[in-house]
Amino acid sequence: MEASFYTPDDYNTLPDQPGVYKYYNENQELIYVGKAKSLKKRVSSYFVKNTGVNHKTRKMVREIRKIEITLVNSEFDALLLENNLIKKTQPKYNILLRDDKTYPYLLVTKENFPQIYPTRKMIQGKGTYYGPFASVKAMNNVLELIRSLFTIRTCKLDLNPYKIAEQKYKVCLEYHIGNCLGPCEGLQGEPAYMKDIEQAKNILKGNLGIAKAYFKQYMQEAAEKYAFERAQYYKDKLDLLEKYQAKSMVVNPGIKDLDVFTIVTDEKIAYVNFLKIKNGSINITKTVELKKKLDETEAELLLTAIVRLRDQFNSESPEIIANVEFEEEYEGLNVHVPKIGDKKHLLELSLKNAKYYKKEKALAAGDVQDKKFRVLKQLQNDLSLQEMPDHIECFDNSNIQGTNPVASMVCFLNGKPANKEYRHYHIKTVEGPNDFASMTEVVGRRYKRLIEENKPLPKLIVIDGGKGQLSSSVEALKNLGIYGKVPIIGIAKRLEEIYFPEDSYPIHIDKKSESLRLLQRIRDEAHRFAITFHRDVRSKKAFGTQLTEIEGIGPGTSEKLLKHFKSYKKIKEASPEEIEALIGKSKAEKLLEAIGQKKSD
Repeated sequence: MEASFYTPDDYNTLPDQPGVYKYYNENQELIYVGKAKSLKKRVSSYFVKNTGVNHKTRKMVREIRKIEITLVNSEFDALLLENNLIKKTQPKYNILLRDDKTYPYLLVTKENFPQIYPTRKMIQGKGTYYGPFASVKAMNNVLELIRSLFTIRTCKLDLNPYKIAEQKYKVCLEYHIGNCLGPCEGLQGEPAYMKDIEQAKNILKGNLGIAKAYFKQYMQEAAEKYAFERAQYYKDKLDLLEKYQAKSMVVNPGIKDLDVFTIVTDEKIAYVNFLKIKNGSINITKTVELKKKLDETEAELLLTAIVRLRDQFNSESPEIIANVEFEEEYEGLNVHVPKIGDKKHLLELSLKNAKYYKKEKALAAGDVQDKKFRVLKQLQNDLSLQEMPDHIECFDNSNIQGTNPVASMVCFLNGKPANKEYRHYHIKTVEGPNDFASMTEVVGRRYKRLIEENKPLPKLIVIDGGKGQLSSSVEALKNLGIYGKVPIIGIAKRLEEIYFPEDSYPIHIDKKSESLRLLQRIRDEAHRFAITFHRDVRSKKAFGTQLTEIEGIGPGTSEKLLKHFKSYKKIKEASPEEIEALIGKSKAEKLLEAIGQKKSD
């Protein structure tokens, strides 16, 4: 492929052949790379067309000072070359994928007794790379599976035959715990080791059926020899493989290798979802953004994404399905839009992911009409509430070591704490530490009062606790006849599980979501408020007991002193006249004598 140079005035002399064209500005900076089935027709269109051309394209054309072209054999070759050039040079007017991170691979090294380990750097000749994986978690799941199924070494020793024969190495802990068979000491031969490596490669390629057949064969052979323990060993491996396959999203065993692409757009950004199907299972899912530069059509944007994502994830699937029709057919890209069946369902799944990604980006950017309620709307969606929970009340109990049982209620309005609405409760009808009965009491008291005072009920009630506390609270609502009118949930702290009434299984909101953080903040505030109140009650009770032990000072006088002076220290610092004025001469004299003060003459 040879490059040729032209000026904008020479566009009519360009060849009528497929190729790639590059535009440069007066500073010799590359500003745009394009592909064409006919270079002459495509490049001419920029300089001849006056109608239907957007202002961004006009601005680019005004900057062009030099045109460079490269001829190729087909339009598909032009597409691939265009992708490589854009990825390498990133011209300012080209569509760019907003996804610059490096992806993890699993490397099977090229050496005696190969290793398998993760890497983000690809070094030619070091071995075979599998991936990339869309996330580290997905890669670790595969690596963990391989290490559970096979005894592959994790050390970095140079295990050439000479060093093994000279007994240069000693087995490590991995050998003693059964994760390695000791090739470093010659305890495992390379042919046996390579059998495991070949099966590991099958799993990395997505060919789980071959690996399953491998273990099944050894299991049956062991059983035929009445080696039942060995047969069970292989059965356990087979079960592990079956379990892993069940966890991956199986689409249809009849659908072998397939790439799914869908696109949704707004004014400035396109969102493209990619699902890679390997042997009937989804093994990669990825959504990327493309920033529009020249008001490109959905088909142009999607084509760019297809080429780049297939290149990025080393996909050679013979079939591609998409939600956008292409006007032209590209040799080498078999793209079509399914109308019915499993492939149609796959397309709908991909489109759902693209739309969700777009929605999440809009929420994160504050593009929702009222940004202030973004988290509350997310919480409404997460909990499937009919109304946005702009009024939330949360209850918590506190009875440390079974003493002085109290409870608290905190109120959040529009996602913010409404301190004036906070309430403390002394437990009145329950004896001893009984969280469930205490919760029934305080929830009942709170909403009985709101009903009597004709005040609005909250849009969501949160109970700090699991199913037991939630059931007790539901009982209180039923007694008041308002169960079902106010949504109520329980949040268990250990795993941040959300419980709904009459539902045995909890839900788990994404640990990183803003809605869960709001629930955690409300729960923690209720806990803090209850603990603080409990501490005060214990302190006042201890102080009151200290006073009532003085002869002549009863609970009523103790409470009066406590209310006025707040602490025992302040009573001791108070003047005798102030104490006498509060509780009378006779009691004051006894108190002053007990605390070591004398009334002044």
